[in-house]
Amino acid sequence: MAVVHRFHEAWHVAAPPDQVARTLSDLAGYPSWWPEVVAVAALGGDSARVLCRSRLPYTLDLVLTAVTREAPRLEVTVEGHLEGWVRFDLVPDPGPRGTAEGTLLDFHQEVVATGWLGAASRPLRPVLHWNHHRMMQGCRDGLARHLTVGARQAGPPPVSL
Repeated sequence: MAVVHRFHEAWHVAAPPDQVARTLSDLAGYPSWWPEVVAVAALGGDSARVLCRSRLPYTLDLVLTAVTREAPRLEVTVEGHLEGWVRFDLVPDPGPRGTAEGTLLDFHQEVVATGWLGAASRPLRPVLHWNHHRMMQGCRDGLARHLTVGARQAGPPPVSL
């Protein structure tokens, strides 16, 4: 019987939802800010092949197909070494102490591993979940850095007189 892996995380990013949505919708840009995303190749339409590698010594080969690319929900189906779906819900969030406009990212994933990974999913579940947590830590940290650098490069907003 297949083992379903469900993941949920939520975190704040100090950038507005539209900026976060643009970054998360641009799969081709993931390797520049998400260290565990090794490569992305467009397959045409709304699909891309994505290679991911976290701490364990294997690379996931996935095909992601967009279900929706419009905030507040970004969602893809997943095929390949994993089968299922991933989504980010983006909620405007004033952030800690209400000082900066930001976004609450509510991440959900539900997948079943295929092949040898699927066969090993039950006994390796704690290790696979640890590995996934490490991958998502790379996402959180890389996205925060990327959005901060992007905001600095854009400069301050123009002043109206």
